[in-house]
Amino acid sequence: MSLATIVVVEDEPAIRAGVVAALRAGGYEPIEAADGEAGLMQARRDGVHLILLDLMLPKMDGMAVLKEIRKTHPTLPVIILTARGGENDRVAGLKFGADDYVVKPFSARELVARVEAVLRRSPERPQLVSRLAIGAGEADLERRELKHGATRVSLSEMENAILSHLAANPGRAISREELLTRVWGLPGGGVETRTIDMHIARLRAKLDEISGEQGREYIVTVRGKGYMLGDGVGAAAAEGRS
Repeated sequence: MSLATIVVVEDEPAIRAGVVAALRAGGYEPIEAADGEAGLMQARRDGVHLILLDLMLPKMDGMAVLKEIRKTHPTLPVIILTARGGENDRVAGLKFGADDYVVKPFSARELVARVEAVLRRSPERPQLVSRLAIGAGEADLERRELKHGATRVSLSEMENAILSHLAANPGRAISREELLTRVWGLPGGGVETRTIDMHIARLRAKLDEISGEQGREYIVTVRGKGYMLGDGVGAAAAEGRS
């Protein structure tokens, strides 16, 4: 079983070293970041399971880091570690999307217990999907291909990546900012959002072409939130199709 990877965003070297040592002793794989900008970059790496986040950080404060993380990784667990233990601070942290709030000083034993508890109740990690049923047709995401009977339609690399990310997060609207980070590998702002809409439009046309059904919406626009797969798409039903 692989170790859970945890990013420790803390500017005080002694505290950061203590947290990292406690995590290693607890069986986790820590990644260190000494300021907010580095912490945000590390948090957006693939394979990160949880963030331990100080609030008073150089370059970018912890609340700003948390807000940016939530734009692209809405389900990634975040625990705030801070000396600001007032009720207003704790409430603000939780309202901004933190999963827990630990006030300094804390013991290594308490910290590891909090990490374990948050990881246990975290949403299930997105699952890699290789095949999808699209109406009467099928998507083979490993081959970047849509097919229905003898009809074959190729997907571009971006179209395939968008469809794969939507399929890995069923039932959740994916924001354009999240697609920018996960599909384009950009932190936001590097690609016009209408570029995403153009890829979605082309992908919708291809899904309609191979679905064999009329009047269904396979990629749904959720107003103010983003995109998600519609009812006519299902990963489980695709398995075992010829």
